[in-house]
Amino acid sequence: MMVLSVNVGRPRPNPWKGIESTGIDKRPVDGPVHVTAPGPKGTGEVGLAGDRVYDVAHHGGTDQAVYAYAREDLDRWAGELGRPLGNGSFGENLTTAGLDVNGALIGERWRIGADLVLEVSTTRIPCGTFQGWLGERGWLRRFTDAVVPGAYLRVISPGSVAAGDPVEIVHRPDHDVTVALLFRAVMREPELLPRLTVADALPEEDKERIRRRLP
Repeated sequence: MMVLSVNVGRPRPNPWKGIESTGIDKRPVDGPVHVTAPGPKGTGEVGLAGDRVYDVAHHGGTDQAVYAYAREDLDRWAGELGRPLGNGSFGENLTTAGLDVNGALIGERWRIGADLVLEVSTTRIPCGTFQGWLGERGWLRRFTDAVVPGAYLRVISPGSVAAGDPVEIVHRPDHDVTVALLFRAVMREPELLPRLTVADALPEEDKERIRRRLP
């Protein structure tokens, strides 16, 4: 299990949403990148130095400090879409190899390199910017149906990350709420919502959203 690339965003115009810019255009960078906890959502800050988000109401902050997506899933999409997808194509900060990102448990912790420890916090929810960036008709539905959303992570211990760093799972909580299960419950299968309540590491805003939807 390893980090294939570390990807940092370049601001570009966002014609797909009612905001001026987007940071979804992530490109691999050379050398290590320092990662720290960015603080609460609303400032645009994220975990990786030199990166940021612009839709501050929905992205960034402590619980969305780092976004990881598996190279294996990018390869699957490249085959289905009939075009190459480079590392960072889905706006991910970390493109991984050999790591079951969607099968990761909420609250699972990854040690990356010598010092960095990240904790799986929540799932990606696809948005209009993502669809516009990919330029695929019906993309949001296709992405949702595939249930390979990738994982957001919070920073437990700051450190640096670089391409080639090994990833070690150092903690797995005692429940069965995976990133994929969370995605299914919030996107398509509300009957699964009661199963999510055991995942203490979910962001507070996710917990409140789930409570409002429970019968």
